[in-house]
Amino acid sequence: MLLYHGSNLPVNKPRLIEQTRGLDFGAGFYMTARQIQAYDFAEAVTYRRKQGIPTVSVYEFDEKIADKSLDIKIFSEANAQWLEFVKENRLKIYAGKQYDIIIGPVSDDRVFLTLQGLIIGQFTAEVALSILKPYKLYDQYCMATDAALSTLIYKKSVTSREEIN
Repeated sequence: MLLYHGSNLPVNKPRLIEQTRGLDFGAGFYMTARQIQAYDFAEAVTYRRKQGIPTVSVYEFDEKIADKSLDIKIFSEANAQWLEFVKENRLKIYAGKQYDIIIGPVSDDRVFLTLQGLIIGQFTAEVALSILKPYKLYDQYCMATDAALSTLIYKKSVTSREEIN
């Protein structure tokens, strides 16, 4: 399977970097199975950092090998368990089990606003999930350990939307 990482530069050797902000699945190296999603993120990162060019790095990932040797958490949908996991990681208070790989829906800006409403008590988890139901939530893969990163094989990087299939 191919996975894609969007950034403002090529990333031929992924590594874990300490994050200053809370991310959906905690600290880790994030990718997606959707090329265009990675490119959209690359554009956002390039704009935010005001340097580099939108770049999608492509990796081969062997799910069978990872399944045999790594601890993987999969959220197949945006449900109450996913919402709580994302909320705790965004707040940097998650104290549960540590996984090598976490796979599930991505919390984009619309989801983030809904999550903020949940955090400040504007509405319950049930209401938050009902708000999110109509949204198409795309996937994200978080490689949270060096063991998880070792399952990736760098293939190439592309720098234009036209190169995206």
